[in-house]
Amino acid sequence: MNSLPPVAGHPRHDTNDVTAEFDICQPFQLDSSSFRGRLIRLGPALDEIISRHKYPDELAPLLADTILLAATLASSLKYDGIFTLQTKGDGPVAYTVSDVTSVGDLRGYARFDADRLAEQRRHKGFRPDLGALLGAGYVAFTVDQGEHTERYQGIVELRGATLADAVRHYFRQSEQLAASIKSFVSKDADGRWVGGAIMLQALPPEDAGTFADHQPGVRDEDWHRAGVLLETVTAQELLDPALTVNDLIYRLFHEERPRIYERKELRPGCRCSRERVTGALRSIDRADLDDMRIDGVVAVSCEFCNATYNFTDTDLDEVYAGF
Repeated sequence: MNSLPPVAGHPRHDTNDVTAEFDICQPFQLDSSSFRGRLIRLGPALDEIISRHKYPDELAPLLADTILLAATLASSLKYDGIFTLQTKGDGPVAYTVSDVTSVGDLRGYARFDADRLAEQRRHKGFRPDLGALLGAGYVAFTVDQGEHTERYQGIVELRGATLADAVRHYFRQSEQLAASIKSFVSKDADGRWVGGAIMLQALPPEDAGTFADHQPGVRDEDWHRAGVLLETVTAQELLDPALTVNDLIYRLFHEERPRIYERKELRPGCRCSRERVTGALRSIDRADLDDMRIDGVVAVSCEFCNATYNFTDTDLDEVYAGF
């Protein structure tokens, strides 16, 4: 198979290293039509995040989708901080949330009512789609770049059978540039979670430069053609590390003159710490901590990574000293 020419200064990764094809974001551009793209492939990072909790079989794919799409959407933005994708509904799954830092740290979590989910499961014809799990609700996209910057948030109602459908609905309803996404999550032969997604976006005219003819009719035709090519990608192609991401981009878009840029690594990374938990405890009256005691020790667990921080009475004396 022909391979993509590397961008000057950014040599291709060793395609013999299969692990190099996981937990990455690969940016690219279609020079013939001035569209930019991102190919995300998650493996060990996705599996580690999900495996930290014992999620029901119906819920785990939805959380995997949330993490994958958070990484995909974040990759299309220029920000210095945290991008968050959250779903919230009135169904047996109260919410799913995933955030991605600008340096590539991923985390995710889902809250659900086990009894309600079990009741849903007993219904004849139950299918664990977006509506059955989350019910009526919304999906929110948030960019937080710190206390001295304005926080951006976009919200749209949950619509469609999958989270990717809801994301596409957001782009249709927003005033943003045209965007198209194709994504898959699954377990591999060893029972580990993997996910892959490709996102295409139209460049604004001021950024497109001389890459393509920008007459409205030609541009619409180009977008339609690129979308048709994107729709041909299969789950096997997106999730198979034996097919490198560069070769997959070439397989799909070789007629569009794809240009590859430097890839970015993604990894699981929670921001919890003993110091953060200490600050949270100070906002609670010490007398109200008894319900959190296990064998006389106050135990605080992080919802995201499931790490537990223990505080003895001596520790709590230090926490509340001066408060």
